[in-house]
Amino acid sequence: MKRDAIDLGTVKVFTLFKKYFIPTLFGMLSMSAVTAIDGIFVGHGIGSDGIAAINICIPLLMLFTGVGLMVGAGSSVVASIQLSCGKPKAARINVTQAILFVTVVALIPSVLMMAYPSATARLLGASEHLAPMVKEYLLWFIPSLMFQMWCSVCLFIIRLDGAPRLAMMCNVAAALISVLLGWLFIFPFGWGLMGAAFAATIGLFSGGLIGLVYLFRFARKLRFYPIKWSVKSMRLSFRNLGYQCRIGSSALLTEATLATLMFVGNQVFMKYLGDDGVGAFGIVCYYIPFVFMVGNAIAQSAQPIISYNFGLGYRSRVVATERIALLTSVVSGVL
Repeated sequence: MKRDAIDLGTVKVFTLFKKYFIPTLFGMLSMSAVTAIDGIFVGHGIGSDGIAAINICIPLLMLFTGVGLMVGAGSSVVASIQLSCGKPKAARINVTQAILFVTVVALIPSVLMMAYPSATARLLGASEHLAPMVKEYLLWFIPSLMFQMWCSVCLFIIRLDGAPRLAMMCNVAAALISVLLGWLFIFPFGWGLMGAAFAATIGLFSGGLIGLVYLFRFARKLRFYPIKWSVKSMRLSFRNLGYQCRIGSSALLTEATLATLMFVGNQVFMKYLGDDGVGAFGIVCYYIPFVFMVGNAIAQSAQPIISYNFGLGYRSRVVATERIALLTSVVSGVL
């Protein structure tokens, strides 16, 4: 649990951005690679119907990921400003509130979907032929939604706490475990879609667990803090969470837009080309994260630098970070 010595207020902006961007990009691209590799496993081990069934479930994952990114970005911005103002206790409280919030938000719908998997499959647009496969996948995949939201929030906080390499390891560990177990469960064990979903769930659980253990035991400034349950404290908590969600709402909007495009795409391909059309569309969708994750890595690397220096009132450093992030986006887009 080694931390990097990172001073967001004094180290050169370019050096800071590089320290954050390289491990963040590597970690996110590793998750994108897992998505593509899982697609290869499912395509060869199960077939096009398996890819189609998974693609029908993906919009659900993207929506939950969007909520996690919204809360993670918002809580990180608020916590970084509080740290820059010398209020570590307030920052820790906001982090704790964020984790508790996403846990509740994930738990309630997950329980309902587990109780009614057939209805969930129909709501996602599964055909009569694919519905049993979608249901099988959902039953083993739905628990991963909470773990995904833990990862999304924890990674923001871990980077802000000065450990971007550990944040990268959360992604890499989840990726490696998902790939190894995915191959094992699909091919030697022959578990089909259940194996693919179970492997993804275990991988995401591992990444989320690393993040939570770090925040419980090893964080430098942003360890969890006991929450008071009085009426006044709860009212303040809801106010803080609303503020965090407003700040991070653009992250949710981005994921919700992609989820909507995938949902509509699934319906269009199913209508005109049948289940095989959805399978073909699903193969293409496996490679979308490679582009999206680069932009996400740039934004998440710039965010703690901008927020912290904004809290200190160092406008020149904020502007410099924005310029570096935009230039990196242009270069990455051209490449």
